[in-house]
Amino acid sequence: MQTPFDQISQPLDGRIVAGLAKIGTALRSNAWKGAEALGLTPTQGEILALLRARAKAGMRLSEVADALAVRQPTASDAVAALVRKELVSRGPDPADGRAIALKLTRRGRTAADRIAHWPDFLLRAVDVLAPEEQAAVHLALIKMIRTLQVRGEIPVSRLCVTCRFFRPNAHDDPDTPHHCAFVDAPFGPRHLRLDCPEHEEAPAESRDALWTDFLANESNPSKQPPRQE
Repeated sequence: MQTPFDQISQPLDGRIVAGLAKIGTALRSNAWKGAEALGLTPTQGEILALLRARAKAGMRLSEVADALAVRQPTASDAVAALVRKELVSRGPDPADGRAIALKLTRRGRTAADRIAHWPDFLLRAVDVLAPEEQAAVHLALIKMIRTLQVRGEIPVSRLCVTCRFFRPNAHDDPDTPHHCAFVDAPFGPRHLRLDCPEHEEAPAESRDALWTDFLANESNPSKQPPRQE
């Protein structure tokens, strides 16, 4: 028998989406404040943060646009402004001398280091969650990001679960069941990354199998909750 709240409440999935939208609003608001303090736009700040996180050898303009899910002219305008501000430099791409790579200047890296802390205001909200709640949110984010990525609705994210070095459930230890072939070491759910700099996309034919193997352990009710470090 339905209760009155079952009849009048928005479905739970809709309320989750509304909650995520509120967090997105907070992130955008904080980004505008942080960018204004540095004389930047949020898009310019995102580019600096992206280059800081990903560009050991530099990034091409098309890669920046794809990563931020913006049109290339939008990315081009933002990069041009950053070059004028001497925060980003253009140079030959080591992988292709005919292409142009974007890199942070020394001033750009200083600004990017500050920008990297923009989302830190959310840490206080995350800290109110119990360890098992944090683990559940972490896993839920991985599932949502991968789903959106598969559907082409967000830029490609360098998740452990989509990496060719990922070996799900390769070990019997419930605390560290997975294996990273890049560093040749076991690791646990708490170590799963949402943006790994060493990530290499797994071949298309094996991605679904990796995901299925990963979920087989995550959906096991006897699995112990991850230990916090």
